Amino acid sequence: MSPLDQANRGQRNGALVHKHAADGRDRCTGVGNSFRGVGDDVDGNHTAEHDEKFTRDEKFTRFVISVRPGLRRSAYLLCGDWHEADDLVQNTLLAVLRHWDRLRWPEVAFGYARTTMYRIFVSDRRHARWRLESVRAEVPDRPAGGSGETNIADRELLLAALRELPPRQRAALTLRYFEDLDVARTAEILECEPSTIRSQTTRALATMRLVMSKYR
Repeated sequence: MSPLDQANRGQRNGALVHKHAADGRDRCTGVGNSFRGVGDDVDGNHTAEHDEKFTRDEKFTRFVISVRPGLRRSAYLLCGDWHEADDLVQNTLLAVLRHWDRLRWPEVAFGYARTTMYRIFVSDRRHARWRLESVRAEVPDRPAGGSGETNIADRELLLAALRELPPRQRAALTLRYFEDLDVARTAEILECEPSTIRSQTTRALATMRLVMSKYR
């Protein structure tokens, strides 16, 4: 299955998650009203079953709402394109959903989501041999305008330089300096030795300085 097909299937499954959450609310409400006073055992068992599902779906929905913006920003730094970033985040959240029952605490779930997203990115770029960023914007000329325009150009220049890096170096830099993780945690997420992270970070920074110096 192609990455695009996987992304489309992920979007359909993601929509189903939210639909089930809404259905769970409706069914729980309906059960409570319809069986009131019928039989305590029957009512209690039936309601508990639906309440458990409702609680699970509601917690996952709240989790998605809270973490998706941050994951999307990180994914954009990795992909350099908002559409690819959305696909990466969607696939990440589907992976979280598959393991949701054992991710009992929000901190654990977020750590798992972040780790999964970076590993999906590196794996897909390595095995699918995605093209270099054909969607990348041209490196901007420095404007003659005021400080606001200068800041925008600096940001675009930084993103363009970041997109020049190989996927693993891009991931290492994003984890170290955007996510603010230490070398050991970055190495754990990218499944390599800390010394590898240090060398990749050094090479990545040197490449970015060289790229940016050409346009200053």
